[in-house]
Amino acid sequence: MNFVAAFQLNANEAQAAALGQLQQAFARLCNAITPQVSQTRCWNRVALHHMVYHQLRKDFPGMGSQMICNAIYAVSRAARVVYQHPRSPFRADRYPAGSPLPRLQFGDDCPVYFDSHTLTIKDGRLSLYTMEGRLHFDLGLTPAQLQAFANQKLRSIVMVRQADGRFSLRFSLQAEPLPPPHQPVAMPDYLHISEPV
Repeated sequence: MNFVAAFQLNANEAQAAALGQLQQAFARLCNAITPQVSQTRCWNRVALHHMVYHQLRKDFPGMGSQMICNAIYAVSRAARVVYQHPRSPFRADRYPAGSPLPRLQFGDDCPVYFDSHTLTIKDGRLSLYTMEGRLHFDLGLTPAQLQAFANQKLRSIVMVRQADGRFSLRFSLQAEPLPPPHQPVAMPDYLHISEPV
């Protein structure tokens, strides 16, 4: 993954609480999608969007529509690794056709995906969506980073909670590929997988 930059968010107590609430809500949203993926064996982002979006808008009225799209992306991406990677122990072709697949469970510490609708940067200042309203942070971008943000398309923006409890953002210019097929696949700590019953 080719990160343009990673920034720690210097959040005060109220901002950190809003970011934590968003992260937990994002995990709940992802976990509302995963049963459909397991049952239907559909993790194509566009098809999954058509399958779940309108119901999620009803079930999660406090979550913005674009964050719902970002959660669908997060589930689709995780499912590709778990069900498609040749070295995954949970690869879909190891389960009988028509049967459910192992279910994915996102932990409250899962990364939160943002996009150009939910996170903007202007004059080195960051504005990002939370359920409590937008938060603003100074980034202190270098000239090279300013040029990269201005001239190249960002492929992913991810917020993670660090071991010390603080939040950081990672910006990537390249699409996130599946791990190479000849290498073992490591499941992220925030993702729990349970076999179908």
